[in-house]
Amino acid sequence: MKPRQVEVSIPLQPPGEGATPAGGRVEPPRDYVLWSLFNVLLGFGLTFFGCFCFPALIYSIKARDCKVLGDMEGARQHGTRAKVLNIICSVLLILTLLVIATFIINAIVLTVT
Repeated sequence: MKPRQVEVSIPLQPPGEGATPAGGRVEPPRDYVLWSLFNVLLGFGLTFFGCFCFPALIYSIKARDCKVLGDMEGARQHGTRAKVLNIICSVLLILTLLVIATFIINAIVLTVT
């Protein structure tokens, strides 16, 4: 009886990364930490809306931690949540700054006339 040869394959990629798709390299999820930090600092500094922007910073840091640990799905979920919260916070900050600028301009116009 002749011995059978069996093919053995050893995966060379770290666990959790898997094979790249045919379209090319998969982009890692974004964490939006700088945008969140900017919103928190601007919120506390100008309009006192920093407390509304703080959850976006927390989810951004969670997304970065998940990305470092290799949990790409968790990083993607936290990153998406941070992105939505950052958009909401940015819109609130812009609207607040426009209202403040309108009041300042009206006060200047009233004092001049």
